[in-house]
Amino acid sequence: MTADGSITFVDQTGSTNADLVAALKSAKLPREGDWLIARRQVAGRGRQGREWFDGSGNFMGSTVVAIHRSDPPASSLGFVAALAVARTLDEELEGAAAVQLKWPNDVLIEGGKAAGLLLEMVDRTVVIGMGVNLARAPEIPGRQTACVAEHIRKVPEVEEFANVIISHFAEMLAWWRSGGLDPVLEAFLARSIHAVGSAVSVHDTDGSRVSGTFAGLEPLDGALRLRLADGSCRVIRAGDLD
Repeated sequence: MTADGSITFVDQTGSTNADLVAALKSAKLPREGDWLIARRQVAGRGRQGREWFDGSGNFMGSTVVAIHRSDPPASSLGFVAALAVARTLDEELEGAAAVQLKWPNDVLIEGGKAAGLLLEMVDRTVVIGMGVNLARAPEIPGRQTACVAEHIRKVPEVEEFANVIISHFAEMLAWWRSGGLDPVLEAFLARSIHAVGSAVSVHDTDGSRVSGTFAGLEPLDGALRLRLADGSCRVIRAGDLD
């Protein structure tokens, strides 16, 4: 049990996110703090509709957050989730490998993608899915991937890892609500693999690519600020950063 909800483990499901979305649309309303965690997931999805590796031995779970009027933008919960995953990996790796972040919410171990995060809105509730590579890393064309097992001998069991990540997520969520978005974005930038002023390219959702320098994050919602060659600044809210 968590302080405010419950943890449900299932051996297999299609998608923990889809299960919670369906529950929110039915009479079985999950409460904030409830978690659904699968030992195997056969229809998992990542951002922009990508498939996500079923990852037996990896962490695959979802939770819900009720959005209050005083909360920062719901989309910024991606930064909260990424920081919670990063802090959990710090604890598990104990300095054996560097954990960094890449906008909008990629978590990296030694430069390889180690986690997938997905946010879905249902009325005033956000379902947050997290997939973390513990035992194995999937092969993603054109992407370096990583897992915890590559860096330490004893990989945490899913149940053990769940308790740690749930605790860190609860702490980060409370911080997001009490301190606002600014300190969350500062913490994200402090871990960013791209320093402000570095050359980057963004692959937009329409398939186009634009290059410039990383000019930080919008304080309102954490959108990417890209400084173009002509000196103008373009604000990007979705895409992949290289």
